[in-house]
Amino acid sequence: MYQSDYTQPNILLIVTDHWSAGLLGAAGHPVVRTPTLDQIARCGTRFTNAYSEHPVCIPARRSLMTGTSARDHGDRTFQAKLEMPAHLPTMAQTFRDAGYQAYGVGKTHTYPQRDRLGFDDILLDDEGRTHHGVTDDYEIYLGDRGWLGRQFGHGISNNGYEATSWHLPEEAHATNWATDAMCRIIRRRDPKRPGFWYLGYRHPHPPLVPPERFLRFYDGVEMDEPVTGDWCDDPELPLLLQAYRARYSYSPKEGAWARRHFYALCTQIDQQVGALFGTLREEGILDNTIVLFTSDHGETMGDHGIWAKQNFYEPSANIPMLMMGVKDCSCIAAGATDDRLVCLADIMPTLLDLAGIDIPESVTGQSMMSAPREHLYGEFGEGELSNRMVHDGRHKLVYYPAGNRSQLFDLERDPEERRDVAADPAYGNVRGALTEQLVASLYGSDLEWLTDGELVGLPNRAYRPAPNRGLGMTRGHQWPVPPVNPGGLMNFFPETPEET
Repeated sequence: MYQSDYTQPNILLIVTDHWSAGLLGAAGHPVVRTPTLDQIARCGTRFTNAYSEHPVCIPARRSLMTGTSARDHGDRTFQAKLEMPAHLPTMAQTFRDAGYQAYGVGKTHTYPQRDRLGFDDILLDDEGRTHHGVTDDYEIYLGDRGWLGRQFGHGISNNGYEATSWHLPEEAHATNWATDAMCRIIRRRDPKRPGFWYLGYRHPHPPLVPPERFLRFYDGVEMDEPVTGDWCDDPELPLLLQAYRARYSYSPKEGAWARRHFYALCTQIDQQVGALFGTLREEGILDNTIVLFTSDHGETMGDHGIWAKQNFYEPSANIPMLMMGVKDCSCIAAGATDDRLVCLADIMPTLLDLAGIDIPESVTGQSMMSAPREHLYGEFGEGELSNRMVHDGRHKLVYYPAGNRSQLFDLERDPEERRDVAADPAYGNVRGALTEQLVASLYGSDLEWLTDGELVGLPNRAYRPAPNRGLGMTRGHQWPVPPVNPGGLMNFFPETPEET
Protein backbone atom coordinates (compact mmCIF):
# COMPACT_ATOMS: atom_id res chain seq x y z
CA MET A 1 0.00 0.00 0.00
CA TYR A 2 1.29 3.47 -0.89
CA GLN A 3 2.16 5.44 2.22
CA SER A 4 0.87 8.99 1.82
CA ASP A 5 3.34 11.79 2.38
CA TYR A 6 0.83 14.55 3.14
CA THR A 7 0.40 15.65 6.75
CA GLN A 8 -2.98 17.40 6.64
CA PRO A 9 -5.98 15.34 7.78
CA ASN A 10 -8.61 13.94 5.48
CA ILE A 11 -12.11 15.31 6.15
CA LEU A 12 -15.32 13.28 5.90
CA LEU A 13 -18.48 15.38 6.34
CA ILE A 14 -21.71 13.36 6.61
CA VAL A 15 -24.96 15.36 6.38
CA THR A 16 -28.37 13.74 6.79
CA ASP A 17 -31.78 15.33 6.31
CA HIS A 18 -34.44 15.66 9.04
CA TRP A 19 -32.37 14.10 11.89
CA SER A 20 -32.95 15.55 15.36
CA ALA A 21 -30.20 15.72 17.97
CA GLY A 22 -32.14 13.48 20.34
CA LEU A 23 -32.40 10.60 17.85
CA LEU A 24 -29.27 8.84 19.05
CA GLY A 25 -28.70 6.13 21.58
CA ALA A 26 -25.83 8.28 22.84
CA ALA A 27 -28.36 11.05 23.53
CA GLY A 28 -30.51 8.70 25.58
CA HIS A 29 -33.30 8.07 23.09
CA PRO A 30 -35.45 5.20 24.37
CA VAL A 31 -36.22 3.59 21.00
CA VAL A 32 -33.97 4.43 18.05
CA ARG A 33 -31.01 2.10 17.37
CA THR A 34 -27.79 3.88 16.34
CA PRO A 35 -24.86 1.70 17.50
CA THR A 36 -22.38 3.03 14.92
CA LEU A 37 -23.07 6.70 15.65
CA ASP A 38 -23.00 5.97 19.37
CA GLN A 39 -19.52 4.53 18.91
CA ILE A 40 -18.43 7.62 16.99
CA ALA A 41 -19.69 9.71 19.91
CA ARG A 42 -17.57 7.60 22.26
CA CYS A 43 -14.55 8.21 20.04
CA GLY A 44 -15.14 11.94 19.73
CA THR A 45 -17.23 14.87 20.98
CA ARG A 46 -21.01 15.27 20.84
CA PHE A 47 -22.11 18.91 20.74
CA THR A 48 -25.44 18.96 22.54
CA ASN A 49 -26.40 22.57 21.73
CA ALA A 50 -26.00 22.37 17.95
CA TYR A 51 -28.70 24.15 15.94
CA SER A 52 -29.87 24.66 12.41
CA GLU A 53 -30.07 28.43 12.28
CA HIS A 54 -32.51 28.19 9.33
CA PRO A 55 -34.33 24.87 9.87
CA VAL A 56 -35.39 24.08 6.31
CA CYS A 57 -33.36 22.33 3.62
CA ILE A 58 -32.09 24.97 1.17
CA PRO A 59 -31.26 27.89 3.53
CA ALA A 60 -29.62 25.46 5.96
CA ARG A 61 -27.43 24.00 3.25
CA ARG A 62 -26.41 27.44 2.05
CA SER A 63 -25.18 28.17 5.58
CA LEU A 64 -23.36 24.85 5.73
CA MET A 65 -21.60 25.31 2.40
CA THR A 66 -20.61 28.98 2.83
CA GLY A 67 -20.11 29.35 6.59
CA THR A 68 -22.54 32.26 6.63
CA SER A 69 -26.08 33.05 7.77
CA ALA A 70 -29.07 34.13 5.70
CA ARG A 71 -28.12 37.76 6.24
CA ASP A 72 -25.13 37.05 3.98
CA HIS A 73 -26.23 34.26 1.64
CA GLY A 74 -29.66 35.79 1.10
CA ASP A 75 -32.11 32.95 1.72
CA ARG A 76 -34.29 32.51 4.78
CA THR A 77 -37.40 31.41 2.87
CA PHE A 78 -36.47 28.32 0.79
CA GLN A 79 -35.71 29.95 -2.58
CA ALA A 80 -35.47 26.87 -4.77
CA LYS A 81 -34.12 28.71 -7.84
CA LEU A 82 -31.69 31.09 -6.15
CA GLU A 83 -28.10 30.41 -7.14
CA MET A 84 -25.36 30.23 -4.54
CA PRO A 85 -23.88 33.75 -4.21
CA ALA A 86 -20.78 33.91 -6.40
CA HIS A 87 -18.94 36.19 -3.97
CA LEU A 88 -19.03 33.62 -1.14
CA PRO A 89 -16.28 30.98 -1.34
CA THR A 90 -17.66 27.56 -0.53
CA MET A 91 -16.20 25.04 1.87
CA ALA A 92 -15.28 22.69 -0.99
CA GLN A 93 -13.59 25.42 -3.02
CA THR A 94 -11.60 26.59 -0.01
CA PHE A 95 -10.32 23.07 0.61
CA ARG A 96 -9.48 22.68 -3.08
CA ASP A 97 -7.61 25.98 -3.11
CA ALA A 98 -5.52 24.57 -0.23
CA GLY A 99 -4.57 21.50 -2.26
CA TYR A 100 -7.30 19.07 -1.24
CA GLN A 101 -9.15 16.75 -3.57
CA ALA A 102 -12.84 17.48 -2.98
CA TYR A 103 -15.67 15.18 -3.94
CA GLY A 104 -19.34 15.06 -3.02
CA VAL A 105 -22.06 12.42 -3.15
CA GLY A 106 -25.80 12.68 -2.58
CA LYS A 107 -28.09 15.56 -1.75
CA THR A 108 -26.90 19.16 -2.08
CA HIS A 109 -30.24 20.88 -2.90
CA THR A 110 -28.66 23.63 -4.97
CA TYR A 111 -29.63 25.44 -8.15
CA PRO A 112 -28.71 24.95 -10.90
CA GLN A 113 -28.66 21.31 -9.92
CA ARG A 114 -25.29 20.55 -11.49
CA ASP A 115 -23.58 23.39 -9.64
CA ARG A 116 -20.50 21.66 -8.22
CA LEU A 117 -20.14 24.14 -5.35
CA GLY A 118 -16.36 24.07 -5.70
CA PHE A 119 -16.04 20.27 -5.61
CA ASP A 120 -13.96 18.46 -8.23
CA ASP A 121 -17.11 16.47 -8.92
CA ILE A 122 -20.46 15.57 -7.36
CA LEU A 123 -22.46 12.40 -7.86
CA LEU A 124 -25.91 13.87 -7.36
CA ASP A 125 -29.04 12.55 -5.70
CA ASP A 126 -31.55 15.36 -6.11
CA GLU A 127 -34.60 13.41 -4.96
CA GLY A 128 -35.94 13.16 -8.49
CA ARG A 129 -36.40 16.91 -8.97
CA THR A 130 -36.70 16.49 -12.74
CA HIS A 131 -39.16 19.40 -12.85
CA HIS A 132 -36.01 21.59 -12.80
CA GLY A 133 -34.66 19.84 -15.88
CA VAL A 134 -31.95 17.48 -14.61
CA THR A 135 -31.79 13.70 -14.35
CA ASP A 136 -29.50 13.06 -11.39
CA ASP A 137 -26.82 10.39 -10.99
CA TYR A 138 -28.93 8.22 -8.69
CA GLU A 139 -31.68 8.02 -11.31
CA ILE A 140 -29.07 7.22 -13.96
CA TYR A 141 -27.76 4.43 -11.71
CA LEU A 142 -31.27 2.98 -11.38
CA GLY A 143 -31.76 3.11 -15.12
CA ASP A 144 -28.46 1.41 -15.82
CA ARG A 145 -29.56 -1.52 -13.65
CA GLY A 146 -33.02 -2.00 -15.03
CA TRP A 147 -35.02 0.09 -12.55
CA LEU A 148 -35.44 3.11 -14.81
CA GLY A 149 -38.03 5.55 -13.50
CA ARG A 150 -39.10 3.30 -10.64
CA GLN A 151 -37.66 5.03 -7.56
CA PHE A 152 -41.07 6.46 -6.61
CA GLY A 153 -42.98 3.28 -7.33
CA HIS A 154 -43.81 3.07 -3.61
CA GLY A 155 -46.31 5.91 -4.11
CA ILE A 156 -45.32 7.71 -0.89
CA SER A 157 -45.02 11.49 -0.64
CA ASN A 158 -41.69 13.30 -0.29
CA ASN A 159 -43.31 15.59 2.26
CA GLY A 160 -45.78 13.44 4.14
CA TYR A 161 -45.67 10.77 6.82
CA GLU A 162 -47.61 7.95 5.28
CA ALA A 163 -45.13 5.08 5.11
CA THR A 164 -44.35 1.72 3.61
CA SER A 165 -41.31 -0.48 3.03
CA TRP A 166 -38.89 -0.01 0.15
CA HIS A 167 -40.18 -1.64 -3.03
CA LEU A 168 -36.91 -2.36 -4.89
CA PRO A 169 -33.87 -4.42 -3.87
CA GLU A 170 -31.99 -2.89 -0.95
CA GLU A 171 -28.96 -2.13 -3.12
CA ALA A 172 -31.20 0.24 -5.10
CA HIS A 173 -32.09 2.34 -2.03
CA ALA A 174 -30.73 5.90 -2.08
CA THR A 175 -28.94 5.39 1.24
CA ASN A 176 -27.05 2.36 -0.04
CA TRP A 177 -26.28 4.00 -3.38
CA ALA A 178 -24.79 7.08 -1.69
CA THR A 179 -22.65 4.97 0.66
CA ASP A 180 -21.39 2.73 -2.14
CA ALA A 181 -20.55 5.76 -4.30
CA MET A 182 -18.61 7.44 -1.50
CA CYS A 183 -16.70 4.25 -0.69
CA ARG A 184 -15.69 3.99 -4.34
CA ILE A 185 -14.53 7.61 -4.40
CA ILE A 186 -12.41 7.06 -1.29
CA ARG A 187 -10.85 3.93 -2.77
CA ARG A 188 -10.08 5.83 -6.00
CA ARG A 189 -8.56 8.85 -4.24
CA ASP A 190 -5.26 10.45 -5.18
CA PRO A 191 -2.92 9.03 -2.50
CA LYS A 192 -0.65 12.06 -2.69
CA ARG A 193 -3.23 14.62 -1.53
CA PRO A 194 -5.60 14.87 1.43
CA GLY A 195 -9.29 14.47 0.73
CA PHE A 196 -12.36 16.51 1.60
CA TRP A 197 -15.37 14.22 1.15
CA TYR A 198 -19.00 15.27 1.53
CA LEU A 199 -21.72 12.62 1.85
CA GLY A 200 -25.29 13.95 1.77
CA TYR A 201 -27.89 11.33 2.69
CA ARG A 202 -31.43 12.25 1.57
CA HIS A 203 -33.03 10.35 4.46
CA PRO A 204 -34.59 10.06 7.03
CA HIS A 205 -36.48 12.83 5.17
CA PRO A 206 -39.73 11.43 3.78
CA PRO A 207 -40.70 9.41 1.82
CA LEU A 208 -40.59 7.01 4.76
CA VAL A 209 -39.59 3.89 2.82
CA PRO A 210 -36.93 1.85 4.68
CA PRO A 211 -35.94 -1.63 3.52
CA GLU A 212 -37.97 -4.30 5.29
CA ARG A 213 -35.08 -5.71 7.33
CA PHE A 214 -34.60 -2.40 9.13
CA LEU A 215 -38.26 -2.31 10.05
CA ARG A 216 -37.75 -5.66 11.74
CA PHE A 217 -35.40 -4.02 14.22
CA TYR A 218 -38.51 -2.35 15.62
CA ASP A 219 -40.86 -5.32 15.62
CA GLY A 220 -42.71 -5.40 18.93
CA VAL A 221 -41.02 -2.20 20.13
CA GLU A 222 -43.38 0.34 21.64
CA MET A 223 -42.86 3.74 20.06
CA ASP A 224 -42.26 6.81 22.16
CA GLU A 225 -45.14 9.27 22.15
CA PRO A 226 -45.11 12.93 21.12
CA VAL A 227 -45.07 15.59 23.83
CA THR A 228 -47.49 18.48 24.07
CA GLY A 229 -46.77 21.80 25.70
CA ASP A 230 -49.27 23.43 28.02
CA TRP A 231 -49.24 26.40 25.65
CA CYS A 232 -50.69 24.43 22.72
CA ASP A 233 -54.33 24.99 23.74
CA ASP A 234 -54.07 28.76 23.43
CA PRO A 235 -57.01 29.80 21.19
CA GLU A 236 -54.97 32.71 19.79
CA LEU A 237 -51.85 30.98 18.56
CA PRO A 238 -49.82 33.04 16.07
CA LEU A 239 -50.55 32.46 12.40
CA LEU A 240 -47.48 30.37 11.56
CA LEU A 241 -47.98 28.12 14.56
CA GLN A 242 -51.60 27.59 13.46
CA ALA A 243 -50.30 26.67 10.01
CA TYR A 244 -47.78 24.19 11.41
CA ARG A 245 -50.49 22.44 13.41
CA ALA A 246 -52.98 22.42 10.53
CA ARG A 247 -50.58 21.04 7.94
CA TYR A 248 -50.67 17.41 9.10
CA SER A 249 -53.14 15.51 11.24
CA TYR A 250 -52.35 11.94 12.24
CA SER A 251 -53.97 9.62 14.74
CA PRO A 252 -51.78 8.11 17.49
CA LYS A 253 -51.68 4.86 15.48
CA GLU A 254 -50.62 6.66 12.31
CA GLY A 255 -48.03 8.64 14.24
CA ALA A 256 -46.50 5.49 15.73
CA TRP A 257 -46.41 3.93 12.26
CA ALA A 258 -44.53 6.95 10.91
CA ARG A 259 -42.05 6.89 13.80
CA ARG A 260 -41.29 3.22 13.27
CA HIS A 261 -40.45 3.79 9.61
CA PHE A 262 -38.52 6.98 10.37
CA TYR A 263 -36.39 5.23 12.98
CA ALA A 264 -35.77 2.36 10.56
CA LEU A 265 -34.34 4.86 8.06
CA CYS A 266 -32.07 6.19 10.81
CA THR A 267 -30.84 2.70 11.64
CA GLN A 268 -30.19 2.01 7.97
CA ILE A 269 -28.01 5.13 7.72
CA ASP A 270 -26.24 4.16 10.93
CA GLN A 271 -25.37 0.76 9.48
CA GLN A 272 -24.19 2.27 6.20
CA VAL A 273 -21.94 4.71 8.08
CA GLY A 274 -20.38 1.60 9.60
CA ALA A 275 -19.60 0.30 6.11
CA LEU A 276 -18.05 3.65 5.27
CA PHE A 277 -15.81 3.46 8.34
CA GLY A 278 -14.80 -0.01 7.24
CA THR A 279 -13.57 1.46 3.97
CA LEU A 280 -11.56 4.15 5.76
CA ARG A 281 -9.96 1.54 8.01
CA GLU A 282 -9.20 -0.89 5.20
CA GLU A 283 -7.62 1.90 3.17
CA GLY A 284 -5.36 2.72 6.10
CA ILE A 285 -6.57 6.32 6.45
CA LEU A 286 -9.03 6.17 9.35
CA ASP A 287 -6.45 7.37 11.88
CA ASN A 288 -5.77 10.46 9.76
CA THR A 289 -9.39 11.34 9.00
CA ILE A 290 -11.63 13.83 10.80
CA VAL A 291 -15.28 12.79 10.69
CA LEU A 292 -18.20 15.14 11.33
CA PHE A 293 -21.80 13.88 11.34
CA THR A 294 -24.73 16.31 11.33
CA SER A 295 -28.08 17.16 9.69
CA ASP A 296 -29.51 20.16 7.88
CA HIS A 297 -32.35 20.32 10.45
CA GLY A 298 -34.44 18.03 12.59
CA GLU A 299 -37.99 16.65 12.57
CA THR A 300 -40.72 17.68 15.02
CA MET A 301 -42.42 14.26 14.65
CA GLY A 302 -45.77 15.27 16.13
CA ASP A 303 -44.48 17.11 19.20
CA HIS A 304 -46.83 19.98 20.10
CA GLY A 305 -49.07 18.84 17.23
CA ILE A 306 -46.41 19.72 14.64
CA TRP A 307 -44.74 17.60 11.96
CA ALA A 308 -41.75 18.40 9.73
CA LYS A 309 -39.40 21.36 10.25
CA GLN A 310 -39.25 25.17 9.80
CA ASN A 311 -39.79 25.83 13.49
CA PHE A 312 -37.43 26.44 16.39
CA TYR A 313 -38.69 23.84 18.83
CA GLU A 314 -36.00 21.40 19.84
CA PRO A 315 -36.87 18.42 17.60
CA SER A 316 -36.81 20.68 14.52
CA ALA A 317 -33.89 23.00 15.24
CA ASN A 318 -31.56 21.05 17.57
CA ILE A 319 -29.40 18.83 15.33
CA PRO A 320 -26.79 16.12 15.91
CA MET A 321 -23.18 17.29 15.78
CA LEU A 322 -20.70 14.46 16.29
CA MET A 323 -17.03 15.10 15.61
CA MET A 324 -14.23 12.55 15.75
CA GLY A 325 -10.66 13.75 15.32
CA VAL A 326 -7.57 12.07 13.97
CA LYS A 327 -5.94 9.46 16.20
CA ASP A 328 -4.62 10.94 19.47
CA CYS A 329 -6.18 14.31 18.61
CA SER A 330 -5.56 16.79 21.41
CA CYS A 331 -8.30 19.26 20.48
CA ILE A 332 -11.30 16.93 20.05
CA ALA A 333 -11.84 15.03 23.28
CA ALA A 334 -12.96 11.40 23.10
CA GLY A 335 -16.23 10.46 24.78
CA ALA A 336 -17.01 14.09 25.62
CA THR A 337 -20.10 16.26 25.39
CA ASP A 338 -19.81 19.97 24.74
CA ASP A 339 -22.75 22.27 25.47
CA ARG A 340 -21.49 25.37 23.67
CA LEU A 341 -23.86 26.92 21.11
CA VAL A 342 -22.87 25.86 17.60
CA CYS A 343 -24.61 25.95 14.24
CA LEU A 344 -24.25 24.87 10.63
CA ALA A 345 -22.29 27.97 9.67
CA ASP A 346 -19.64 26.88 12.19
CA ILE A 347 -18.81 23.66 10.34
CA MET A 348 -16.80 25.30 7.55
CA PRO A 349 -14.51 27.34 9.84
CA THR A 350 -14.14 24.39 12.25
CA LEU A 351 -12.98 21.95 9.59
CA LEU A 352 -10.68 24.53 7.99
CA ASP A 353 -9.26 25.34 11.42
CA LEU A 354 -8.54 21.69 12.14
CA ALA A 355 -6.86 21.34 8.75
CA GLY A 356 -4.70 24.41 9.30
CA ILE A 357 -6.28 26.33 6.41
CA ASP A 358 -7.00 30.05 6.52
CA ILE A 359 -10.69 30.83 6.97
CA PRO A 360 -12.11 33.18 4.28
CA GLU A 361 -13.04 36.65 5.50
CA SER A 362 -16.59 36.11 4.24
CA VAL A 363 -17.26 33.42 6.85
CA THR A 364 -19.42 34.60 9.75
CA GLY A 365 -19.62 31.28 11.58
CA GLN A 366 -16.93 30.51 14.11
CA SER A 367 -14.71 27.55 14.75
CA MET A 368 -15.86 25.18 17.45
CA MET A 369 -12.26 25.26 18.63
CA SER A 370 -12.59 28.96 19.55
CA ALA A 371 -14.23 30.65 22.52
CA PRO A 372 -17.97 29.85 22.86
CA ARG A 373 -20.52 32.38 21.64
CA GLU A 374 -23.00 33.94 24.05
CA HIS A 375 -26.04 33.95 21.77
CA LEU A 376 -27.27 32.22 18.64
CA TYR A 377 -29.81 33.81 16.29
CA GLY A 378 -32.06 31.83 13.97
CA GLU A 379 -34.63 32.80 11.37
CA PHE A 380 -37.12 31.25 8.98
CA GLY A 381 -39.52 32.96 6.61
CA GLU A 382 -40.52 36.56 6.04
CA GLY A 383 -43.62 38.56 6.86
CA GLU A 384 -46.50 37.08 8.80
CA LEU A 385 -45.47 33.47 8.09
CA SER A 386 -42.13 33.69 9.85
CA ASN A 387 -40.46 33.04 13.18
CA ARG A 388 -37.20 33.90 14.89
CA MET A 389 -35.07 32.42 17.69
CA VAL A 390 -32.55 33.73 20.17
CA HIS A 391 -30.72 31.20 22.35
CA ASP A 392 -28.30 31.89 25.20
CA GLY A 393 -27.29 28.28 25.84
CA ARG A 394 -29.98 27.62 28.43
CA HIS A 395 -32.94 29.82 27.57
CA LYS A 396 -34.56 30.04 24.16
CA LEU A 397 -36.82 32.83 22.95
CA VAL A 398 -39.06 31.98 19.99
CA TYR A 399 -40.71 34.97 18.35
CA TYR A 400 -43.68 35.07 15.97
CA PRO A 401 -44.33 38.51 14.46
CA ALA A 402 -47.99 37.69 13.76
CA GLY A 403 -49.60 38.70 17.03
CA ASN A 404 -46.23 39.92 18.37
CA ARG A 405 -45.96 36.66 20.30
CA SER A 406 -42.86 35.58 22.23
CA GLN A 407 -42.34 32.19 23.84
CA LEU A 408 -39.58 31.52 26.35
CA PHE A 409 -38.31 28.10 27.39
CA ASP A 410 -35.87 27.15 30.13
CA LEU A 411 -34.27 24.14 28.49
CA GLU A 412 -32.34 23.14 31.59
CA ARG A 413 -35.53 22.68 33.61
CA ASP A 414 -37.85 21.90 30.71
CA PRO A 415 -35.97 20.24 27.82
CA GLU A 416 -39.22 19.18 26.12
CA GLU A 417 -40.56 22.76 26.04
CA ARG A 418 -43.79 21.89 27.80
CA ARG A 419 -43.99 25.19 29.68
CA ASP A 420 -43.78 28.65 28.15
CA VAL A 421 -42.36 30.95 30.85
CA ALA A 422 -42.49 34.18 28.83
CA ALA A 423 -45.07 35.64 31.22
CA ASP A 424 -43.37 34.37 34.39
CA PRO A 425 -41.99 37.34 36.37
CA ALA A 426 -39.09 35.19 37.54
CA TYR A 427 -37.83 35.15 33.94
CA GLY A 428 -38.38 38.84 33.27
CA ASN A 429 -34.71 39.72 33.06
CA VAL A 430 -33.95 36.78 30.79
CA ARG A 431 -36.81 37.66 28.47
CA GLY A 432 -35.71 41.28 28.38
CA ALA A 433 -32.12 40.39 27.51
CA LEU A 434 -33.09 37.94 24.77
CA THR A 435 -35.65 40.37 23.32
CA GLU A 436 -32.97 43.05 23.19
CA GLN A 437 -30.72 40.61 21.33
CA LEU A 438 -33.57 39.78 18.95
CA VAL A 439 -34.21 43.44 18.12
CA ALA A 440 -30.51 43.98 17.48
CA SER A 441 -30.48 41.04 15.04
CA LEU A 442 -33.40 42.13 12.85
CA TYR A 443 -32.77 43.42 9.33
CA GLY A 444 -34.51 43.92 6.01
CA SER A 445 -38.29 43.59 6.05
CA ASP A 446 -38.16 42.50 9.71
CA LEU A 447 -37.57 46.14 10.66
CA GLU A 448 -41.26 46.71 9.94
CA TRP A 449 -41.94 44.85 13.19
CA LEU A 450 -40.44 47.75 15.15
CA THR A 451 -41.88 51.07 16.21
CA ASP A 452 -39.47 53.47 17.89
CA GLY A 453 -37.14 50.54 18.51
CA GLU A 454 -39.80 48.46 20.25
CA LEU A 455 -41.23 45.17 18.97
CA VAL A 456 -44.82 45.56 17.85
CA GLY A 457 -44.95 42.77 15.27
CA LEU A 458 -47.79 42.32 12.80
CA PRO A 459 -51.53 41.70 13.13
CA ASN A 460 -52.50 38.10 13.79
CA ARG A 461 -55.31 36.33 12.00
CA ALA A 462 -56.87 32.91 11.68
CA TYR A 463 -55.17 30.49 9.33
CA ARG A 464 -57.44 29.25 6.53
CA PRO A 465 -56.28 25.69 5.76
CA ALA A 466 -56.76 24.39 2.24
CA PRO A 467 -56.59 20.82 0.96
CA ASN A 468 -53.14 19.66 -0.11
CA ARG A 469 -53.89 19.26 -3.81
CA GLY A 470 -50.33 18.11 -4.61
CA LEU A 471 -50.45 15.42 -1.93
CA GLY A 472 -47.17 16.62 -0.46
CA MET A 473 -45.28 16.43 -3.76
CA THR A 474 -45.94 12.79 -4.53
CA ARG A 475 -43.98 11.74 -7.60
CA GLY A 476 -45.06 9.74 -10.61
CA HIS A 477 -43.01 7.28 -12.63
CA GLN A 478 -39.83 8.94 -13.82
CA TRP A 479 -39.74 7.35 -17.26
CA PRO A 480 -40.25 8.92 -19.69
CA VAL A 481 -38.57 11.77 -17.80
CA PRO A 482 -41.23 14.28 -16.71
CA PRO A 483 -41.09 17.67 -18.44
CA VAL A 484 -39.65 20.80 -16.93
CA ASN A 485 -42.47 22.25 -14.85
CA PRO A 486 -42.12 25.87 -13.71
CA GLY A 487 -45.18 25.42 -11.50
CA GLY A 488 -43.79 22.34 -9.80
CA LEU A 489 -42.62 24.06 -6.63
CA MET A 490 -44.17 23.13 -3.32
CA ASN A 491 -46.50 25.30 -1.27
CA PHE A 492 -45.66 24.90 2.41
CA PHE A 493 -48.87 26.43 3.76
CA PRO A 494 -51.78 26.26 1.29
CA GLU A 495 -54.70 28.47 2.28
CA THR A 496 -58.21 28.95 0.98
CA PRO A 497 -58.89 32.39 -0.53
CA GLU A 498 -60.08 35.05 1.85
CA GLU A 499 -63.80 35.70 1.62
CA THR A 500 -64.69 39.03 0.08
